[in-house]
Amino acid sequence: MSVAPEGPVLVEGPVEIVLDDGTVARSDRFMVAICTCRRSRTYPWCDTSHRPREKAAGAPSHDRCEPTRNGDGTRARWTPSPDRNSP
Repeated sequence: MSVAPEGPVLVEGPVEIVLDDGTVARSDRFMVAICTCRRSRTYPWCDTSHRPREKAAGAPSHDRCEPTRNGDGTRARWTPSPDRNSP
């Protein structure tokens, strides 16, 4: 096991983690990054949300983005599909 300051806990897999609600998260990967900041969208697995983000020079601001529209002007809908890369 390896702990990095301001980062995840790295554990040799396979790993089973029992969450607060009793569900069990499993990963068969040879090395697993476990989130310690609780910002991850794939919690308990780390998705690097703990890293500070910086905008690239000249990158458009997303503060005033308009929603994506269909060809007829209606708001586009997005349905997430299962993540093929999740542990």
